[in-house]
Amino acid sequence: MASESSTHEIEQERHARREAETLLEIRTAELRQAGDAFQQMSSALGVRVAELEAERSLTLHLARTDALTGLLNRGAFTSALIERLEDAHETTTRVALFVLDLDRFKHLNDTLGHHAGDLLLNEIGMRLRAQAQPGDLVARLGGDEFALISATTDVAARAEQITAALAQPFWIYGRTVGPSASVGVAVFPDDAVDATDLQRFADMALYRAKAGGGRRASVFDTELRDASSRRNSLETDLRRAIPEGEIVPWYQPVVNAQDSRIVGVEVLSRWNHPRQGLLLPGAFVPLAEELGLIGQMDAAVFAAACQRAAPWVAQGLIDTISCNVSPRELLDPAFSRNLIRRLRATDLPATALTVEITETFLVDDLDLARRHIERLAACGIRVALDDFGTGYSNLRALMQLPIHTVKLDQSLIGDVGREPRVSKLVRSMLQAANSLDIRIVAEGVEDEAQALFLRAAGCDRLQGFLFARPMPAEAVEARLYESAAMSGPLPAVAPARLRRAV
Repeated sequence: MASESSTHEIEQERHARREAETLLEIRTAELRQAGDAFQQMSSALGVRVAELEAERSLTLHLARTDALTGLLNRGAFTSALIERLEDAHETTTRVALFVLDLDRFKHLNDTLGHHAGDLLLNEIGMRLRAQAQPGDLVARLGGDEFALISATTDVAARAEQITAALAQPFWIYGRTVGPSASVGVAVFPDDAVDATDLQRFADMALYRAKAGGGRRASVFDTELRDASSRRNSLETDLRRAIPEGEIVPWYQPVVNAQDSRIVGVEVLSRWNHPRQGLLLPGAFVPLAEELGLIGQMDAAVFAAACQRAAPWVAQGLIDTISCNVSPRELLDPAFSRNLIRRLRATDLPATALTVEITETFLVDDLDLARRHIERLAACGIRVALDDFGTGYSNLRALMQLPIHTVKLDQSLIGDVGREPRVSKLVRSMLQAANSLDIRIVAEGVEDEAQALFLRAAGCDRLQGFLFARPMPAEAVEARLYESAAMSGPLPAVAPARLRRAV
């Protein structure tokens, strides 16, 4: 019995061992499968991580790269310039910034198309890459503007080398194109100690190169530094001068073509600068536009001019005053409403105001121009088309819009009565305007021969140095009383005196 019991126990142990071994094999197989799955998952995870890294690298590359040329874009260039200047400050080394702008690029786009322009831009990018020295950074800042950062020491020679390389002929659509570029250069720390000023000074040198005719290089120097200092000082003064009333209206008489009696005045801005004396518009109007101050300045001059001229209109000394409007103001959808509101704050009647707009504005945004002109006309304000004949001469606009007056540009008036072709052109323009019942004012009349021709051709109003130069309110008021008292034409001013006048 004991033997049978022992045998039974042994069988049970064997059975239990076999079950344990089987279970162990199952667990081992499960672990092996789990390990294989983990390896597969790890491999897939590694592949996905690599894909994400590649996508991230591509995104960063695209964010830093100009899509057309493959060069650094403006954002990456600005960051790189700041980093380069920080390193140069630590190592006391010099960094040269070259800013390049293609000459007559718009003409290429207009004649051969934008695809041809893209081909040229790509070619310029490759040429700059080929010109780059070890350590240089090349970027396309946008449009046809490029930049190069370099540690080169002879910046003038390097700029000339780059200019020559970019001027080599290039073939597009079977045609030979002669590209050229203007280059401006500024150096850290000689010219500027931060990236903002370095870029600004390089741009100033570039503008001087372009003003000199292009296809040349210009290096920032003492002359440009002095000009920058004067500009900064003028900017500070301008911000103060507008609210303090230093910029005041002057007036140039407009006369009746038949009897030379003054019938109106054009308002022009003058700056009574406390140190520099009287400044003409060319010295401060472009700066005001650049700084976004032109609207504030024009509003102040407009209000002062309308209020000052209101008694002249009330006394019958003149019929109208004309005020110029900046193209930037015209692009504001609220411009006409704001002007009407400012006019109502003065004593000048709406029918005595003429607003002069540039002819190019009709081309840039005819729909917005129509809204402004119709709103002004509805209030009785007259609209004059200034600089007529300078390139567009939009007769369709004259037929479609309530334009009261056109002002023939002085560039046409200089040769009337002398050049047959110009005389025929001006006569035909006068006939077209007269047929539309539009008043004509000829600007820039400087001698009696021009005045005689324009009178005979049917011009309504004349304006120019022959009759009077722009003058302050007190002086023009005296002339208005003289004109009203005279029965004959005003005497013409002698040419020699005109040349000496301010």
